[in-house]
Amino acid sequence: MKTLILSLLLITGAGLALSAQQKALKASTPNDTTLLIDTGILIPTTDGAQLSAIVVRRKNTPREPAALLFTIYADSNNIEKAKWAATHGYTGVIAYTRGKALSPDLPVPYEHEVTDVNAVIEWITHQSWSDGRVGMYGGSYEGFSQWAATKHLHPALKTIVPYVAAIPGQGVPMENNVFINANYAWPFYVTNTKYLDRETYFNNARWRPLPQKWYGSGTAYASIDSIDGTPNPWLHRWLLHPAFDAYWQAMIPYKQDFASINIPVLTVTGYYDDGQISALQYLNEHYRYNPNANHYLIIGPYDHFGAQRGGFPVLRDYKVDPVSLIDTRDITFQWLDYILKNGPKPAILKDRINYEVMGANTWKHAPSMEATHTEYLDFYLTDTKHGSDYSLSKKPQRNPAAIQQTIDLADRSPSNNSYYPYPIIRDSLDHSDGLFFISEPLDEPLTVTGSFEGKLRASINKKDMDIGVVLYEVMPDGRYFHLSYFLGRASYAQDPGQRKLLKPGHIETIPFTRTRMTGRQLSKGSRLLVVLNINKNAFAQVNYGTGKDVSSETIRDAGAPLKIKWYTDSMIRIPVSR
Repeated sequence: MKTLILSLLLITGAGLALSAQQKALKASTPNDTTLLIDTGILIPTTDGAQLSAIVVRRKNTPREPAALLFTIYADSNNIEKAKWAATHGYTGVIAYTRGKALSPDLPVPYEHEVTDVNAVIEWITHQSWSDGRVGMYGGSYEGFSQWAATKHLHPALKTIVPYVAAIPGQGVPMENNVFINANYAWPFYVTNTKYLDRETYFNNARWRPLPQKWYGSGTAYASIDSIDGTPNPWLHRWLLHPAFDAYWQAMIPYKQDFASINIPVLTVTGYYDDGQISALQYLNEHYRYNPNANHYLIIGPYDHFGAQRGGFPVLRDYKVDPVSLIDTRDITFQWLDYILKNGPKPAILKDRINYEVMGANTWKHAPSMEATHTEYLDFYLTDTKHGSDYSLSKKPQRNPAAIQQTIDLADRSPSNNSYYPYPIIRDSLDHSDGLFFISEPLDEPLTVTGSFEGKLRASINKKDMDIGVVLYEVMPDGRYFHLSYFLGRASYAQDPGQRKLLKPGHIETIPFTRTRMTGRQLSKGSRLLVVLNINKNAFAQVNYGTGKDVSSETIRDAGAPLKIKWYTDSMIRIPVSR
């Protein structure tokens, strides 16, 4: 677990130090003498705020479309992105969240993008260099801002290309209603100054020990900033909304809003992107409410930063398939040319869903998410034990039995739920950490493609619990390949917007669906392993099960150990192709 916080701290860190790729971008842009650059633009919003913007365009060019990147990461390197857009025949526009760069207002993450992005688009359409069309692109927060713009779609916005797009309230700062520590330092990074507070954000001596200090103290999650010593007002603002309520829903398209999104969309994400569940939720909701949506997906073995670049040859000690490495930036502008200039479609987009199959070194293509697999393998928990593992069965037991698990929520010596995929391949797992359920060896090669899901049947002696489920391939040589995972709060399993507490002693059905999509060729002789656990560690809230607001609970609320009975009619569903 010690690597978890180091990896997750980067989920929304799109404004990090200049990378090798960014240096290459800078080197590939034209000499400034060929460009017109305006860095001092202020754009008014409908409610009287002002947004800072940069415009870069080529000299002596006719009206042309704008390539807009809307970001909270006010950074000098952004001008290079605008220059790159200009080299591709677009007016490059970088616009910042209100309060950033030259904006005189206070920095406000997330809350105004649904109107502010459209204020920028409206401003663009009135400029002498604009042909009245805008395409948007960018990753993480920039992916969120694109979707925010579609909630009230401006007619000039013709396409979006969101990479690893975040959903406030569902991906950050909480996942399936569990607040995680991954982005604790992020509000300081983006709101302390008009630009980026790198000195604070990259103070590892401050942030690395904080989760363990808080976890060891047993104090309420809402008091974690007292352990740090500096108030975190944005965290407290978000903690007022533990459900995915109207506060969060107002920031992005929600339910029927997706029905009106009729522009082409290209989503890019990765199997190991921490924010993948957000990126795919946008896609799935778009198709759910608009079956005719013109929405494409590229997904492969990428993490949060790799997806924005096109992958790394070695990801978390795993050597990826060579065919998976792409160039996200080039594909972006090929897509913009395809939509806005009648250019050819990017070659990788042979169908709506385009996914690399790990281990097969090949790209596959399908017309829908459902078509990426041919069937489901349904597995049921059993109480039949072989060594330290229980069996996974393809048939439910005739008389469901109960497997008992006890977790002392007041005991800080162990941690539970080591779910994070770092490294991707492990030589061994700690079999004392959770309940392990393993299948029989496969009698033929099999491809797992899609997001696994399930329905857990359980009874507990408290009113709530936070659940972890991890899916592995156990390879024929005994090593473990991390495929996917789920983290979520049982009381929100039916509806993320409405908490429904569990009844102590009552058998509950707890569905889970928002897991990470994967694409992996399994060998003959491989097994599937499901690890079921209760989340109790330094990297997220500790849910003591009282039914109170979890952020207010302390170790004094732990009471008797949590006792869970997991019933063997619990089902895990895995999408596969033969």
